[in-house]
Amino acid sequence: MGVFRGSLTRCKRYSRKMNQARQDEQRRRAQLHGSKAGHAVRSGPLRPGLACLPAGVLVCLIGIGCSREDEREAEQSAATVDPVACEELADALQHRMGEATVELAAVVAAGGLELGEGVEVPGDLPQLCRVVGTLEPEIAFEVWLPTDSWNGRYRGVGNGGMAGTISYASMAPALRAGFATASTDTGHASSGRPFDASWASGRPELVADFGHRALHLTTVAAKQVVELFYGRPPEFSYYTGCSKGGQQGLMEAQRYPTDFDGILVGNPANDWTRFYAGAHLWYAQATLADEESWISPKQVEVLGRAVNEACDELDGIADGVLDDPRECRFDPRQLACDGGPGDHCLSPKQVAAVEKIWSGVTNSSGEVVFPGLVPGGEASPGGWALWVTGSQPFGSLHWLAGEGFFRHMVFEDPDWDFRSFDYDHDLEYALDKVGGQLDAADPDLAAFRDAGGKLLVYHGWSDADISALGSVRYWNDVVDHFTRNEHGGGSSDAPSGAEESERVTSQVQDFYRLFLVPGLGHCFGGPGITTFGAFEALQRWVEEGTPPETLPGERIVEGSTAWTRPVCAYPRLARWNGQGDWRDAANFACE
Repeated sequence: MGVFRGSLTRCKRYSRKMNQARQDEQRRRAQLHGSKAGHAVRSGPLRPGLACLPAGVLVCLIGIGCSREDEREAEQSAATVDPVACEELADALQHRMGEATVELAAVVAAGGLELGEGVEVPGDLPQLCRVVGTLEPEIAFEVWLPTDSWNGRYRGVGNGGMAGTISYASMAPALRAGFATASTDTGHASSGRPFDASWASGRPELVADFGHRALHLTTVAAKQVVELFYGRPPEFSYYTGCSKGGQQGLMEAQRYPTDFDGILVGNPANDWTRFYAGAHLWYAQATLADEESWISPKQVEVLGRAVNEACDELDGIADGVLDDPRECRFDPRQLACDGGPGDHCLSPKQVAAVEKIWSGVTNSSGEVVFPGLVPGGEASPGGWALWVTGSQPFGSLHWLAGEGFFRHMVFEDPDWDFRSFDYDHDLEYALDKVGGQLDAADPDLAAFRDAGGKLLVYHGWSDADISALGSVRYWNDVVDHFTRNEHGGGSSDAPSGAEESERVTSQVQDFYRLFLVPGLGHCFGGPGITTFGAFEALQRWVEEGTPPETLPGERIVEGSTAWTRPVCAYPRLARWNGQGDWRDAANFACE
């Protein structure tokens, strides 16, 4: 019965995707035109033109046993559009999507791409059809289509920070690999200042676009462009994004589960409102509410060295990397100054600031708002000196992000004082006002699972921006949700303890896997692993049905491999066997 149900699920996937696409389009049009849900088109489920399909495809669509090849044939047979020349895409897309306006559709010769002063795009691009457009109300997007080397796939890419720009640097490698690719500015133009949120004041519709709508609508439009240009829809659709892009990816899995076959999420800021309150704002308060608590970059180096001296070899290896920082019990009071303050030690107020940053903030009920940072990587480039402290007071990225978000997007008050934030009342106000548009924390991924989607999440342990424990918390929330709602959790005859946990974990890992990367910083950099083949693993999982047990971690230094180490699917972590060369991944096992 299980085999039959799995086959039936795969066979009905195409019909589900078409029905979901129609429902999404109806909701989108209702939002754009202010219609009530009850006034949306009341047509029945979308039914493909069965009479024109091959017999094997017909069998698939009516729910009888079929193969993935039959399903793909169904998708291709349903494409009845003749290819449209690049220069004609503007009119063709306008005809299909009335809310889309195309300003440019032109073939660009192989080589570099001129985009204006201050905008850089890596060179050596293949020849492409470039489509530049806008979706109502102000969502700018671009679609790049390889003219001669399309691999039959689509790959959308995410943003960072407060977005506001097209992610050209992420589109370029996707294009080189043969993907049709697209990006959006999420509905507003960046001022160029890091984490500037002034665009959001008085514009709740832009907050919704930034939170989730812009990427979804861009995906819908981009797939239309792909189908028009090539005469058929993409065979597989993927998404990749880190940080804000990670939030976007999880929002897609939760709200728009049929947009992508595979979603790659890195270091996600998914629990957005709590993260901005319990991390960005809390770390700023810890170091700046009393400016004597601020820690200089030189003192950050002292802290980083002390952490490594205390905890680096807990995993048996002296490599400057904490394989599992949760095992580190370093007490920052060991760095307390004996005499006067100086760069070689920490004052009592600075010690207290480190403790606050590592512990996280709680509300009056004792609930941790967002997990604190974990020890390790403090002194590495892109570490605390960038995110937590800055080169001077009020210069850190945590300060800029937290202050800007609450001043402009939440309270809309130019005189708001970050010291005044109340972690009970003010947090609830923020959650009520913007959380519904920004927070990708819903643990119910059943629709994404049922659509056949695969979700691969990675997070660097040495991330000085977003604690990796945030991704651990979301993983646990998903497992708990499926335990309670789909696996008999709480019933008298339900399995319990380790057996139940292992069973549910295994079933969640059928579609969602988390990888915690030792020594990786915020999306890149850090003292540890620098590359780990995550997208290639996701693609094999989606297209070949091979779930990744490990990712091939490497530390690359000046273009050469310094060492290799497997990155294991959580909750397992890589452990050195204590005998072979620790620089060789073959001497590690997942435990």
